[in-house]
Amino acid sequence: MNKKIVSLTITLAVSIGLVYFISQDASDSLSEVSKEVVLADSVPEVIKEPKILYGMVVDSFQVAENSVKRNQSISDILLAYNVSHQQIFQLANKSKSVFDVRKIAANKKYTVIYQDDSLQSAKALVYEPNPEEYVVFNLLDSINVYIEKRPVNVEKRTISGTINTSLYEDMLDEGGTPELVDLVADMYGWQIDFTKIYPGDQFKVIYTERTIDGKSVGIEEIIGAELVHYKNSFLSVAFDQGQGIDYFDEEGKSLRKAFLRYPVKFTRISSRYSPKRYHPVQKRYKAHLGTDYAAPTGTPIYAAGDGVITKALYEKFNGRNVKIRHNATFSTQYLHMSRIASGIKPGQKVKQGQLIGYVGSTGLASGPHLCYRFWKNGRQVDALKVDLPPSEPIHEDKLAAFMRYKDYVKFQLDQIPYKTDDKEVLLASAH
Repeated sequence: MNKKIVSLTITLAVSIGLVYFISQDASDSLSEVSKEVVLADSVPEVIKEPKILYGMVVDSFQVAENSVKRNQSISDILLAYNVSHQQIFQLANKSKSVFDVRKIAANKKYTVIYQDDSLQSAKALVYEPNPEEYVVFNLLDSINVYIEKRPVNVEKRTISGTINTSLYEDMLDEGGTPELVDLVADMYGWQIDFTKIYPGDQFKVIYTERTIDGKSVGIEEIIGAELVHYKNSFLSVAFDQGQGIDYFDEEGKSLRKAFLRYPVKFTRISSRYSPKRYHPVQKRYKAHLGTDYAAPTGTPIYAAGDGVITKALYEKFNGRNVKIRHNATFSTQYLHMSRIASGIKPGQKVKQGQLIGYVGSTGLASGPHLCYRFWKNGRQVDALKVDLPPSEPIHEDKLAAFMRYKDYVKFQLDQIPYKTDDKEVLLASAH
């Protein structure tokens, strides 16, 4: 073969090889670039979760939270957010079967969800009458009104402590709530005079509490309790023998009487029954035939027992007051109210613990308090000393079941240590 032809053939082969390798390298590079593009395109876009409030998506709206002011109505709230009188009228009519808008109360929380524009017109109003539920007045499309309930957990809790100042303060210091103190005071009202608690007295309580998102919204039930008062132990066990929960002692006797000891929630006695007392307003000595409970204006007042209203009116010296005839023997009267509760009028039947009015200072009074008067056989007597019949004890056919349950509750109470300043002492060591 001619040398020139061989040389040309070799050169051509080398050139072809170089072209192949260059093209292959370029192809690989393009492939890598393509992969990067594909990978970049395949990265999922981060989608922001919508903000949900009261079951509504509010990302494109503004949210304003506030509390209802005294004498403020739903109209006052919505007119400020450019809702027309006609819409408010329609909303009130729509709401009648769900929630009476006239019952919107001062200091309750409300939330307005409104358009983020120059008009700032409301698209929804949410009112919270209590911690467990809320009312939605929806104006987004068509007017709609509904009530939603928050999920509530019921949790079992225990509390114990030693009293150094008062049951109220020391129970709060141990993590209790004012409602729990009121319930304990009501439960033991006729066994223990809480105005005479001694330093060193002790308490322990097993109860269930309703919570929402870990926050307490109320006491569900007291299961059992024990108070050591002046070295004497007082056991209380909740038991239902067919007529609702009541509280009984170690022997199955009811802790309750036919009357509440305190017609207002646990508070202090500012003046006791006395045949001769210096009157702070009239500036002279005269009989004080009642028991005065000092409490803030607006504190609820409850009927001490079942009965019929015989008087509910305003009088010059007594102010707004209510009188109840319980039976042929007993009557009670409640003076100086700021307001008589709705529906309380002569002839109306009431049950023990029913709301009848609110603490005030009407009539001849130097400050807000309840003057509580008690009649026995037509004569005024000291409500704290009158001998009253107890409620029904455990029925004989339920006694065995109660005793077994009482032992179970007492065993649980015995496992709770009393907290003291120096050390924790078990219940057994207190006896």
